[in-house]
Amino acid sequence: MRRWMGVPVAAVLVTACVTINVYFPAAEAREAAKEFVEKVIGDEAPAANGPGAALTPASSSPALLASRIDWLSLVGIGSAHAQSQPDITLKTPAIQAIQARMAARFDSQLRAGFDAGALGFAADGTIVVRDAGKLALKDRVAINQAVADDNRDRKAVYREVAVANGHPEWESQIRDVFARQWIASARSGWWYESGGSWKQK
Repeated sequence: MRRWMGVPVAAVLVTACVTINVYFPAAEAREAAKEFVEKVIGDEAPAANGPGAALTPASSSPALLASRIDWLSLVGIGSAHAQSQPDITLKTPAIQAIQARMAARFDSQLRAGFDAGALGFAADGTIVVRDAGKLALKDRVAINQAVADDNRDRKAVYREVAVANGHPEWESQIRDVFARQWIASARSGWWYESGGSWKQK
């Protein structure tokens, strides 16, 4: 009888060891989106407390390290958290190649369209030609092609960021975070979509 009493305790311990706690790291995604978008749009200094500023010598202080100890793991009841807290990495060759293409395209073609009021940031994380009449006739075909190319890259980068961070199911959340960041980073006078209508910053 005594031999069987340990079975429920063992079952609880085994179950506790395989608990998975996966969440979407919204704050980290916002920081990554801001870093990406500002590098594409350019012409403005990055914030002093950007993503790289998160790791300071204070982050290794004994008090902080003690707060990060998983006390259950010390008695053998570990939870299967991700190996480290997600940080939404942008440092893959694919993401950096997309970012470089988008930045070059933005400087050479798209910025003028935004400045003229012809282009706008859509609520879904893409850009649209909202008023072709503000473009010179000779530029319309090239701008339409640049918009199509940029939107293809935007969709690719949202997918690539999710995959690069090991969670392809986060793609729609990544897109939503980036969509808000494009609008937040829009310069004065640029147009963006909000609540189904166009507004100007």
